Amino acid sequence: MQTRTVRVRVPGTSANCGPGFDAIGVACTIYNELELALTSEPSLTIEIEGEGAENIPKDERNIVWKSIVHLLRRAKRAKEYRGAVIHMKNDIPLSRGLGSSAAAIVSGLKAANILLDEPFTRRDLLDMATEIEGHPDNVAPALFGGFTVSVTGKRRVDCFAFQSRLPLKLVVAVPDFPLSTKMARSVLPAEVPMQDAVYNVGRAAMLVAALSKGNPHFLRTAFDDALHQPYREKLIPGMRDVFRAAKSAGAVGATLSGAGPCLIAFTLEHEDKVGAAMVRAFERHDVHAEALQLEIDTTGAEEIIGSSK
Repeated sequence: MQTRTVRVRVPGTSANCGPGFDAIGVACTIYNELELALTSEPSLTIEIEGEGAENIPKDERNIVWKSIVHLLRRAKRAKEYRGAVIHMKNDIPLSRGLGSSAAAIVSGLKAANILLDEPFTRRDLLDMATEIEGHPDNVAPALFGGFTVSVTGKRRVDCFAFQSRLPLKLVVAVPDFPLSTKMARSVLPAEVPMQDAVYNVGRAAMLVAALSKGNPHFLRTAFDDALHQPYREKLIPGMRDVFRAAKSAGAVGATLSGAGPCLIAFTLEHEDKVGAAMVRAFERHDVHAEALQLEIDTTGAEEIIGSSK
């Protein structure tokens, strides 16, 4: 027996947004799509096109399948559905700081939940996704869209999702090398100076306030960070020069996207100019990069209704 097929679309995400280390994230208009059918037979078929098609596992190690199994077990339906037919269409680059793993996790949870007639709320899915991913800063915006602020408690994740009142565009410089989250976390210190903690608390609060109020004046310093970017700079040649180039070209702020190596500029205008400046700055450090012009996704993970294209 095979159930009906469902298709979902999940946005890429950028975590931290500068000072909001492991707390603030934003969804952007680059997507992975997943088509899923659950089966009673213990067989697994996985097809992948696009990013990662050659190296993403196509067996029980696949993170989409692991996420589906996680939800089935939580719903006590794992004995009923022991296999699946999965088709992944990926546009989000892997290991670049744009939330590819979060998108995979959320797509599996979202699609399986729909096929089970949605026994779990989005808040439940957030808790599950955080359990799998280890932190909520990417999975939260992937689920809810817009900007998110997440706090992990003892029992569940509290997440505040909101839309920016400023028409921000996201210019992402994607360098031609990957960077694992494990490597990026390994360079971070176990403790930081009190003045750096205070520096970030103020700017993270200012960032959320400026976006919620729609005041661009305060964004000029709100994206600055002292907790993770200075330590990760050595992993990304030319990072500071790319930031300076983006701001000189008109960006209101520039940050490391998640753990990197993508660098993201937040703009209200001049996206072409900002993207070209970032690419040139990378080139001066012998790094080839391409610039993506994205917007803020306001919907988050959603079912795709209609025939496949």
